[in-house]
Amino acid sequence: MEKIESPVAEGVVVWRTHEEGGRRSGPPTAPVYMATAVFVQGGDEEVQPGWPASADQLSILLQETERLDDNHRRCLVGFLVPELALPHMRPGAELLVLEGPRTVARVRIETVLGQG
Repeated sequence: MEKIESPVAEGVVVWRTHEEGGRRSGPPTAPVYMATAVFVQGGDEEVQPGWPASADQLSILLQETERLDDNHRRCLVGFLVPELALPHMRPGAELLVLEGPRTVARVRIETVLGQG
């Protein structure tokens, strides 16, 4: 995939370093990165065993628009099924990006663009 056709938001992605449990190869270099993600709902970690891997996961799309520094990137945000994400979309919403059970990044939504 070369670009997200209907992004629903813009946000800042903070990629974890390998030492923090992130990707061994660092932030992805593909034009559009696809993974699973969960919305941070506050308190889930304390009450849901195995969270975030056990949470309801969405397929997220991230397209870098600006490199802020080595691990911080401004991105367009999309979802394979936007309808599942839209109820949670608001400025300030946070998602964890997962590769399998491992959290590799955190996304903070800055601007909601539309319905996808």
